[in-house]
Amino acid sequence: MFGYTEEQIAEFGMTFGVGGFILFMLFVIWRLARDSQAGRFGTFILFFVLAFGILGFVAKSILQAILAP
Repeated sequence: MFGYTEEQIAEFGMTFGVGGFILFMLFVIWRLARDSQAGRFGTFILFFVLAFGILGFVAKSILQAILAP
C-alpha cells in the first residue's frame, strides 16, 4: 500500500499509534485526577499506578532494541 510493506505499516502503527494512545491515556489520568479533586498526593498515586503499564511498554521496546540481533 503506497509502496510500504506490511511490516513497515505495522511498525509505524506500533510506534506512533501506541505512542498517541499513551499520550491520550495520560490526559485521561490527569482529567480523572482533576475531576475527582484528588490533590497532589492522590494525583501522584493515580499517575504512578495507572501509568505503570506505560513504563512496561517502553521497557519492552528498549529491551527489544537492545536484544535484537
